[in-house]
Amino acid sequence: MMETLIITALNGLSLGTLLFLISMGLTTIFGVMGVLNFAHGSLYMLGAYMCLQAMRLFHNFWLGLLVAPLAVGLLGMAIEVQFLRKIYDRHLTLQLLLTFAFLLILDDAVRILWGAGYHTVDPPRLLAGTLKVLGRPYPVYSLFILVLGPAVGLALWAFFYRTKVGMIVRAAAMDREMASSLGVNVPKLFTYVFFFGSWLAGLGGALAAPLRAIGPAMGEKIIIESFIVVVIGGLGSFPGAFIGAMIFGLFDAFGIHFVPRIHMAIPFILLAAVLLWRPRGLFGEEI
Repeated sequence: MMETLIITALNGLSLGTLLFLISMGLTTIFGVMGVLNFAHGSLYMLGAYMCLQAMRLFHNFWLGLLVAPLAVGLLGMAIEVQFLRKIYDRHLTLQLLLTFAFLLILDDAVRILWGAGYHTVDPPRLLAGTLKVLGRPYPVYSLFILVLGPAVGLALWAFFYRTKVGMIVRAAAMDREMASSLGVNVPKLFTYVFFFGSWLAGLGGALAAPLRAIGPAMGEKIIIESFIVVVIGGLGSFPGAFIGAMIFGLFDAFGIHFVPRIHMAIPFILLAAVLLWRPRGLFGEEI
């Protein structure tokens, strides 16, 4: 019984780690720019497809893990410069409609380029196979995700709280007018932030490629889960994204194991409970 609980917890933390990377990009864009990016799930999906394409062309997962997030980040930068930048002073509804439009565009583009079927990516040879965890086999790649996630989270924390650029980003998030008056090029900063958030989405998609079937609808589920995570943790909160992702992952994993009939409703029940108790989320400001 104890072994089952620990394996289930590892599954939940593995899911939470992926959700943290994706949700961190979503909450960073919202925290700094005030944009709820509905296309974020499609950028995650595109990261998985880019990794798939790199595997087909070069048979090298690590190259795909390097190139896919960068390509997605550059696409996000182009979207911000050519489209989003022109409507920052317009009503929030226009931003939501624009990002939703890109969700539809990217989903159709994936169907045109890669077809409507599902694809799989094998983990790299170094991380293939299983290891014994309490006498039970557990995928090496999932353990790699569990180790990589906290390392990326620590690097992100160090960037935002221990570097000059990170302090400028946080200052712009708190008061963009004041930051602009102090000489910060806010439009350029917004472009870099959107690139960074899109890069994180692409990284999450590339890392998820060996774990999940790659298909045109994979971004729809992840964007719902990511929104639940950032609302539970608090919109715009770095620690909130991490704690919210871990809570979501654990509840989802234990729900599948113990109450499979209602496990799909558990994240929404959790979301409702958190909002009733603390409408701002665990670490956020008033919504």
